[in-house]
Amino acid sequence: MSNSLLDFDSVTQQLKNIDRRKKPKMLVVDDEPDNLDLLYRTFRRDFRVYKADSGMQALEVLSEEGEVAVIISDQRMPEMKGTEFLSQTVPQFPDTVRIILTGFTDVEDLVEAINSGQVYKYITKPWDPNELKAVVDRAAETYDLLKQRTEELNLAQQQIQLSATIVQITQEYQRIESALEPLATAIGQCFNGDGCVLQAVKDGALVGELGRYSSSETLPIALESDPFVKDAIASGEIRAWTNSASNPPPEGAEAYQSSGLQLHLVVPAVYQKEVLAVLSLQWQKSTNLEQELKLIHLSAQHLGVALKLIATNA
Repeated sequence: MSNSLLDFDSVTQQLKNIDRRKKPKMLVVDDEPDNLDLLYRTFRRDFRVYKADSGMQALEVLSEEGEVAVIISDQRMPEMKGTEFLSQTVPQFPDTVRIILTGFTDVEDLVEAINSGQVYKYITKPWDPNELKAVVDRAAETYDLLKQRTEELNLAQQQIQLSATIVQITQEYQRIESALEPLATAIGQCFNGDGCVLQAVKDGALVGELGRYSSSETLPIALESDPFVKDAIASGEIRAWTNSASNPPPEGAEAYQSSGLQLHLVVPAVYQKEVLAVLSLQWQKSTNLEQELKLIHLSAQHLGVALKLIATNA
């Protein structure tokens, strides 16, 4: 197998390693420039730190950058108190862990914020650097646990919805060539793919019937000459390619670079060791699929059963 080709276990490990290399995000909010710079310098080695000097600016940063793991906010700021700012972040970013810095005894505000789940912990000014680092380390661990729980719940719901969709399509369509397009669309949308192809296979080779889904002008790429597709059909196992300087597309797959492809998964739909179709999922952006790989693999197994049922009932 080419070094560019990855089996199921290998791509899972690679996605884990990529995710570990990314620093978690942190937002620090304080109207005092010296405190803001100190917080930035304290955590920049372990986090991607974003700064804001007011609650309003902090909301703008979150709107642009998306979810962060930890927010550290001063309590006493002009126009908007820290607890007021943090309360506005809860609906959109429920897993973010929030820490308040306070030099005042705003007991009522802090108790209400902590009891309502808006604030994880408060630190009094002037803070002890070691204490603050320890609190932030625990906050980051808490965030990781919350994200894992949320992802597991979302994945379970995603699995139920996709399985129901595959069953519904199986019941509605009497011919395989008619079912391929709605199946490709359902799967492409489920996994936020930029392109998706589901193409029928007969006697170990691609045949003309296929379904396409695309949210991109340059995807999906065709599968006929793709060496990854040929290998997936021959082996009956998932194959993947991730774009990197050390992993250029192999000969025959030059369209990967011209289309801006970053990640390509090829999953055979198998029924009783017979490959009935091949599913190609394509992304133009870096995507963490560590949690979803098993669901993608399971969906391909469901596809194999669904396509066999359609063929049998035709």
